[in-house]
Amino acid sequence: MLYQGIVIAGLVIFMLNLTLNLRSLRTPRSDAKAPEPAPLISVLIPARDEEANIAACLESLQQQDYPNFEILVLDDNSSDNTSAIVEDIAAQDSRIRLIRGEPLPEDWAGKPFACYQLAKQAKGSWLLFVDADTTHAPHMLRSTLAWALEAKCSLLSGFPRQLATSLPQKAAIPVLYFIIFSWFPLWWLQRSGKPRPSLAIGQFLLFPREEYWRIGGHAAVKSKIMEDVWLGIEVSRHQGRQVAVDLSSVVSCHMYRNVGAMLEGFIKWIYSVLLLSPAALMVMMVCAYIFFLAPFYALWRELFVVMAPTGLRALAISQVAIVLFMRWLVDNRFKEPAISLFLHPIGLSFLFVAGFCAIFRWAAGVGVRWKERLYTRESNVE
Repeated sequence: MLYQGIVIAGLVIFMLNLTLNLRSLRTPRSDAKAPEPAPLISVLIPARDEEANIAACLESLQQQDYPNFEILVLDDNSSDNTSAIVEDIAAQDSRIRLIRGEPLPEDWAGKPFACYQLAKQAKGSWLLFVDADTTHAPHMLRSTLAWALEAKCSLLSGFPRQLATSLPQKAAIPVLYFIIFSWFPLWWLQRSGKPRPSLAIGQFLLFPREEYWRIGGHAAVKSKIMEDVWLGIEVSRHQGRQVAVDLSSVVSCHMYRNVGAMLEGFIKWIYSVLLLSPAALMVMMVCAYIFFLAPFYALWRELFVVMAPTGLRALAISQVAIVLFMRWLVDNRFKEPAISLFLHPIGLSFLFVAGFCAIFRWAAGVGVRWKERLYTRESNVE
């Protein structure tokens, strides 16, 4: 009973943190005005084997109602038709330019090097890095720039809407935001008067040009697999202000096309945490199991294994109710499919599978593979 009471107390604390996070999270305003004169924004897109996504991304950016921007796409040595698609679209729009990526140096991870090359070619006073699998509302540039100017930030990032089409995606992908908002004290970090690391998501990173280069750009995180998180840390380390906002009304992202790619993506994130601190990863996995998964197994046991009612049944029901209510708050905010809520145990179990795979690869020294590139301990990429 003591254990069950601790679980409920922990869930209540997590629910309070989640509620404060959602209440403090701001959304770019669709009626925001562009400054006059409008500064040039360089939209920078690293693309490696993105033929399935790049056209939709560029078409959404072409429809921006902001008056002054350029779009640079770096073809990062793709093996598909990414560059040909970009060339066809660029031939009809002078705002779009294709850059051929250089070979990857040994001490760089792929995405930081691609972004660094883009930044060196950009002409804008604002640099916006977006992923090739994102699409954008017509007022995205106008509204996010207005918020960045109002907040006087060195980096604006946030939470795009994560699109899920298949049933496995609907089960697993929404779990990510649920974990973040349950554990991460975003409300406190962003209200602090001192520069503190917030949360940067690489699908959308908006920098004033001088702030990007002041921290060293992507060269400062050249060996990081999770370069977005480390960029946020660098901004804080250089006394800059980082802001995370709700981007779900202006940016959507379709991260994965199949279960295999989704598993590899999850493994990549968890592997980078493992390289940073194996102990921290183990604590996170144990906590995730105790608070977010074990209550469902306990309720199953009480309902279908133990035939007679016990004193634990009410506690198990209460725990599951709290978790599902928390999930509903996050899923409703970010417009997740309704079925995702009821697939919570499956989605979280998928995350554990990815975690155990990452641990095995770390222990065996085989590293992780992403975009057909292998990152091992010997590559000095973490």
